[in-house]
Formats: sequence, C-alpha cells, structure tokens
Amino acid sequence: MSPTEWLITGAALALLATLPYWLPRTVIALRVRIFAWVGGEEGIRAPGREVPAEEFKKVYGHPAANGRSRGAALSDLFWYWLSPGPEVHQEHLEPGPRYDDVARTTRQILAGLSREQWSELVGRCTRRVLDELPAQAQLHHVRLRDLMMPVWAEVYYEVVFREPCPRPVRDLITGNADDVVSALKCTSLRHMDRRARLTQYLRERLAHDPRPVPLPSTLSERERAYYLQGTFFNTAVVQMSEAMAHLLLALATHRTVQERVLAGEEDPDFLDRVINETLQHFPLFGVAHRITSGDIPRDGRAPIPAGSVLLFNYPEYQGSGGDVFDPDRWLNPDTKPSAFIPFGVTANRPCPARGFAVLTMRVAAEETLRRFRLDSSVEHTRSLPSRGPCLLVPRAGAEATWSPARPRTRLAAMRLADRWEGVGRSLVQLVLGTYMVWDARRQGLCRNYFAASSGGPAASVGVGH
Repeated sequence: MSPTEWLITGAALALLATLPYWLPRTVIALRVRIFAWVGGEEGIRAPGREVPAEEFKKVYGHPAANGRSRGAALSDLFWYWLSPGPEVHQEHLEPGPRYDDVARTTRQILAGLSREQWSELVGRCTRRVLDELPAQAQLHHVRLRDLMMPVWAEVYYEVVFREPCPRPVRDLITGNADDVVSALKCTSLRHMDRRARLTQYLRERLAHDPRPVPLPSTLSERERAYYLQGTFFNTAVVQMSEAMAHLLLALATHRTVQERVLAGEEDPDFLDRVINETLQHFPLFGVAHRITSGDIPRDGRAPIPAGSVLLFNYPEYQGSGGDVFDPDRWLNPDTKPSAFIPFGVTANRPCPARGFAVLTMRVAAEETLRRFRLDSSVEHTRSLPSRGPCLLVPRAGAEATWSPARPRTRLAAMRLADRWEGVGRSLVQLVLGTYMVWDARRQGLCRNYFAASSGGPAASVGVGH
C-alpha cells in the first residue's frame, strides 16, 4: 500500500473506532434541531434569553400560562405519541370544567389509599415480580426499566380496580406502556394494535363490571377508558418505571452510595436523599410546553404576549447537578439545590403522585436491595434509551461473589457493548424520530381535533385515532 492508502486506511479505522464517542452526541444534536423546528420560531425557551432561570417558576406558575394543547405545533407530536385518547389525557386537556373534573377524579383515586396501604401494595407487587427471576441463578443481567415496568403495571391496576392484576392484563399494560415510551424515545415506531388491545379490555371491563373507583362524569364511556389508559397505564406506569430505573442504575454505578443504603440503619433517611439526588441529575420531564391565554407582565421586561408558546426545559433549569453524585448535599441548606422541581410547579398542573412518589420509590428500592446487589458500568443519561442494563447479584450468595475489587473484565465488556449499542440506537432514533415528526405533522391530531370542535374545515375528521 502507498503512504496515501495507509493514511486513508488509518483515518478510516480511527473514525470507526471512535464512533461510540462522537456519533451518538452528534445525532442527539441533530434530533434537538429537528424538535426545535417542530416547535417553531414562536417557541419561547425557559430558561433562555427571554425567560432567564430566575423567572422560570414565576412565569411557569402564572395563571395565564394555562393553555396546554391548542395553538402549539408540538401538540400534534405529543398527541401522536400518546394516542389513543390524548384529547382526554389529564396533562393535555385545556383548562375548564372537563379538566377540573378529570384532575379531581385522579386525586380521588390516588387518595383512596393511605401511605401505609401504598407501602404494602408496592412492596407486595415488587416481591411478586422479583419472584419471577430464576431462583438458582448466580447472576441476572437485566434492563432495569423492563424489570420495574410490571411492578407498576400491577400497582396501578390494583389502585384503579381494587383487586390483584391478572397476568394477561399485566402483559397488556406493559405492552402498551413500553410502546408509548419507546415511541417517545424514538427507539421504535408506534404500534397502535398493542394500545388498542388495552383500550378494548378497559372498555369491556367498564361496561360489564361495577366501577370500584370514581370516574370523570364529563366523559363518555369510551373516553373513560382512554382516561384510565392515558393517566394510569401510560403516564403513571411509564414515569414510575423510568424513575426506578434511574434510581437503581444510580445505585449500581455508585457503589459507595449503595453500600450506605444497605447499611441504612445508621442513616434511615439516606435513601430519600439518594432519590432526590437522582431526580436532580435525571429529571423525568424533558420539555413541557404551555400556551399563554393572556399577557404575562414582568418587572423590567416586556410582557410575554398572549398566544405565546412557552417551552419549559426541566433538565436545563435544574442543571445536571454537576458531575458529582452527592446525596449529602441535601443535608445542608447552603448546598441543597434550589432549582429542583421533580414533580412540576404547584401552580401549574403538578404531578398528581407528588405526595407519595418518593415513598413508593423507596419501598420498591428497599425490596430490590433486600435481595440483590446491583452493578453496572453503562453510561447513565437522562433519556435512558438503553433501558438501564444492570447486573443483579443475589445477596444470599453475594459474600462469595461480591469481591472488594469490582470484576473489571465483566464491567468493561458491559461498558463497551453499551457504547456500541448506542451507535446503532442513535441512528435508529434519528431516522424514526424524523419519520414520526413528519407523520405527526401530516396527521395533525391536535390541530384537526380543535378544528372539528370549532366547526372548522376539519369537522368531519374523527378524533382520537
């Protein structure tokens, strides 16, 4: 080979070898540009040049920042991801009597259990799912989100129907939730048949069985099935599964923190601080958009005009928490993060589960750690498209297998595999994300819904499909 050929070959090999280190980040940057394009030039970023971080909560909590879907290009995309039934999803309903009815009903359902009952329910469901792991295995290689999703499927089924969840129904719920979150992360296209099977089950259940919990009086029978599917079996199951995957992966990648949790009798509140630190580094919400119904006045600045689309960026507002994972920062008022809104802003549609989310996460984590030690070397990102690869070592034999020196070869192989999976996955996300952005704009679910409800040219278009 000539020197030029050697040079070209060497450059090609170097490019190939470094793909895992630069290609995923490049693809993420391209996806951000695509989503910004969907948001349109009218989108006002918060925090950003027009809404700095110090005004974030004030603007977010202003009464005029109350529009949720109508008038934002991004709504077509979110309705597409959350179909069927985004028009009755609590988070996407416009303010008014129907939203008030739905939000009140959700609070009533969740308040039907005391904190003791929540603890018992989550502990029981976690134990039942963990029992399904092979008892004799010395090591379990799992994806944490996949491990936790059946737990929350069972929990929220029992919250809604007040009876244990049958295994076939659990499979329907996890299939639905996994399809929603995979589409949201652009790792897979939507599969509406999976979602439709759960919808059909819920409609039949509501038609033939007495309702054990209140349901929104302003919704039709079909819409009530959509309400349960969207609020509990989409959002609740997905968010709690993601939260637990982040928490357990943080413990797996910070061994000293995990050891302190296992010695919890010395500091019983330490796990709660670990949960807060996890939610600080890896907030569950990305960007929440609101449409202003009136001007929002501001001191020393021009008002934000009515009809503006506000893009509230949770990760950017909270910051990354730095590179150090330090649960003890929450002990000191001087180091405790002030920009911390894991469950939203109280004045603007906060998470309905904010009162017991940390409690239930703690219970599920304690049940898992009672049986296993956790170990992982994968990259931990907020979006977690890898679903959290992790090794579970049964504690019954952990003394023999958990050596002071971490098994470097095994963890190095896990890290390398995760990096190379990220290359292919990022390309899939770019392609599928671009397609879904185009398809969502083409279908215009939100745009057509409001045009139909206003008697506009799209009045003949069916909604919720």
